Amino acid sequence: MVHTVQTQENELRSLQLQKLNRLLHFVLNHNEFYKEKLAGLKLPLQSLEEMKKLPFTMKKELVDDQNNHPPYGKNHSYPLEEYVRYHQTSGTSGKPLKILDTKKSFEWWETCWLEVYRSSGVTKKDRVFFAFSFGPFIGFWAAFEGAKRLGALSISSGSQTSIERLRSMIENRATVLVCTPSYALHLAEVAEENDIDIKNGPVQKIITAGEPGASVPSTRKQIESLWGAVLYDQVGMTEMGAYGYSCSEQKGIHVNESEFIVEVINPNTLEPVEVGEKGELVLTNLGRESYPVIRYRTGDIVIRSDQQCECGNSYQFFPGGILGRADDMVIIRGINIYPSSIESIIREFKEVKEFRIVYYTENEMDQIKVEIESDSEQIVPILATKLRERVGLRIQVEKVPDNELPRFTMKARRVVDNRKKR
Repeated sequence: MVHTVQTQENELRSLQLQKLNRLLHFVLNHNEFYKEKLAGLKLPLQSLEEMKKLPFTMKKELVDDQNNHPPYGKNHSYPLEEYVRYHQTSGTSGKPLKILDTKKSFEWWETCWLEVYRSSGVTKKDRVFFAFSFGPFIGFWAAFEGAKRLGALSISSGSQTSIERLRSMIENRATVLVCTPSYALHLAEVAEENDIDIKNGPVQKIITAGEPGASVPSTRKQIESLWGAVLYDQVGMTEMGAYGYSCSEQKGIHVNESEFIVEVINPNTLEPVEVGEKGELVLTNLGRESYPVIRYRTGDIVIRSDQQCECGNSYQFFPGGILGRADDMVIIRGINIYPSSIESIIREFKEVKEFRIVYYTENEMDQIKVEIESDSEQIVPILATKLRERVGLRIQVEKVPDNELPRFTMKARRVVDNRKKR
């Protein structure tokens, strides 16, 4: 048994090294961003240990690349006419990243989602319901196309209201629901208000993405209790890919190592952490030549582990999944929110004297609002529109009386977190 496990490990590392060298050879010849970044690199690498020769990639670099070479930057490896899909990040840590995929690279996304479905026990016999609005967020688009490729009936809900979505799930006998954890809770609240029995309904499995939830035991238990269904997690990034998923054991996240190389580093020393220690997740995508990201510092915190999950999956396993962020980011309705990015937008308006960001929970969904002091009556709708355009989320703007908000002589604390603890 030990010999078999070791053989599988050796075969996986050999496959990763082969894919990595192929990717590096390609980008050094076709990708202007990495041509400059990896100048002088000698190929082929002889082992994965030699990855330490490669510099890390930061999101700021990708953003700066697009700012300096608009609109798509130099990290797109093919001529524009080769790309068929457009996506973008939320832009809450600055200007949104615009990311394009070729037909081949989007099929790679679908393949990654097939792994998610396989681990969740979803088959072509299922009917998969997608409760989202089909904007430029790539995650659920890839999930939708992946389900279609699996052969399952894929049901979109577009601009439907929550009550319409619930009725559609029941009428179409949907067996799988794909949405964010917050929205799964919100749908359950709407169902209760309208006397819709979802606990004994057709949905048997729920796959959530976009924010933490399914890997958090208390949240998972709550959603499973409300829906009478089994909850699974999926993790990914627009710029990286759909790299992780939970399994039948529901104790953490597996990384799809056939398509991603995993590292866990100390964010301060940049050295690998020891087994059992927390560190920052670093990923390299191996199948997206059209938009490669090599040694990408994700900012996600995980526990490095050498244990194999009881489900039998031999891929890298992170107990407890993604534990948090290396910064002060929060996630509201599937969108990454950074206070500094909100502030940067507000500060564009001189009419705003002072402000405060408030996180809170309403109808089981986490929300965000901005309180401002201003003499202008017109500023509220203007600022709300700007926040919606830049952040990709409807943020309530509330005008409060002058001097109601605190002032600071030292470091300001303009964020209040009143969200319900789950």
